[in-house]
Formats: sequence, C-alpha cells, structure tokens
Amino acid sequence: MLLRVLREIFSGGARAGKSRSASDNPLADWFSKHDGRLVYKWSHYLDIYHRHFARFRGRSPVVLEIGVFHGGSLDMWREYFGPGCRLYGVDIDPRCRMFETEGTRIFIGDQADRGFLAQLRKEVPRVDILIDDGGHRMDQQIATFEELFAHVADDGVYLCEDLHTSYWGEFGGGYRRDGSFIEYSKLLVDQLNAWHSTDPACLQPGDFTRTAGGMHYYDSVLVIDKKIVAPPRQVAAGTHSY
Repeated sequence: MLLRVLREIFSGGARAGKSRSASDNPLADWFSKHDGRLVYKWSHYLDIYHRHFARFRGRSPVVLEIGVFHGGSLDMWREYFGPGCRLYGVDIDPRCRMFETEGTRIFIGDQADRGFLAQLRKEVPRVDILIDDGGHRMDQQIATFEELFAHVADDGVYLCEDLHTSYWGEFGGGYRRDGSFIEYSKLLVDQLNAWHSTDPACLQPGDFTRTAGGMHYYDSVLVIDKKIVAPPRQVAAGTHSY
C-alpha cells in the first residue's frame, strides 16, 4: 500500500510538469520504480540530494549514512553512485547487520554516544558524503555533527535531514528552544561569517569558519559544503568610477 501511494505521488508530480526521466534526477526515477527494501523519504529531498551529490556519481565516493532502517536507502545510494561506491551505515538496531554486502559495512551503535562516534572515525575512511538520517533527536544530531564533521573530506558534503524535529518537543526541540539543532546551526551561520567580526571577544574565526564553504537550508534539511577557506579578500576590476 505504501509503495503504491509513493508511486502515485511521484508519477503525479511528473504529469503535473514535464515528464521526469533519469536525466532529470536519477533518484526520483529510481524511487518511482523501486519495489525492493523499504525506504521513506520526503519527496522534495530527492532534488536536494541530486543537486549536491551529482558530482560524486561514478567517482567511487565514501558515503556514510546514519540511519539504515529497512535498508532501502542503501540500495538507492548504490544504484545512484555506482558499483565503486563504498557505503557505510550506522543504526541502533542490530538487525541492520543483515544489510552488509561486499562494499557495504554496517555499524551498530547510538549516534549520541560520542565514544561510539570516535571509534567510527577510526574504522571509516575520510567521508565524501555524510547523511544524518538517524534518530533525529537533538543530542544525536549535535553529537554527530561535532564528532564527524571534521571527518568529512575537504571537498565533501555534510547533510542533516528531518530538521523539523527541531520544532517537536518529544525530540528535544521546540520553536526557538535552546539546544535544538536548528538553533545550534544558526550559530554556525555566525561562524561562517566570522572573518568579518569586529568584536573578537564575542566572535572570531574557528575551525568551522576555515572548513565550511557554504550552508544551504531547505525545508527540514541542512547541507554544508566542506572546503578549505582562506580569509576573504576584496578584488576590483576596471578603472572608471563616478
């Protein structure tokens, strides 16, 4: 029933506009036809993924996904990135070990456990793409970012999804509640711009300032581009002025 509903959602969207093909977004094409292991996604996530992940296709990326669930997303990433992709999954449910295959390794642990995440850094090579689709609690999202953002490659991508839980009390969130991941990430915006601070006692460049090339907010998703960043400098061209 669920798969039929999802197919109707995606096929309906294609009929409403131009027809969607693999050349538009291979993820949407795969999702509309998939009849294997279960995977849940908000439909607008697929375009976000493709926008930020397309450059890694066929390049044998290292992909770490927090939150394996029924294993369907592992199949999706394998198809999207190609057979050379090295997949690593993390889940708290020991049953997810069944999804290990050649080229796919599964770790069992709580993403809020910083000791577990530290061990993960030792066993997983530098990550090209990290997708946090785990438990969605505030402590889990913050701990995962603090422990693993530095483990993403210098030209990699960090993506945290389902940020709507930052507004849900049962996940530790709430509108403008201190300690939610949304409020935490707003401080990262300050760090992104810290080169321009005139009050170093309150704000000065840090590790994030020097390693984040950009932040992209979407409905329920934050994408951070990794990049080695030098202090900004102004440039000028031309000789005519008023």
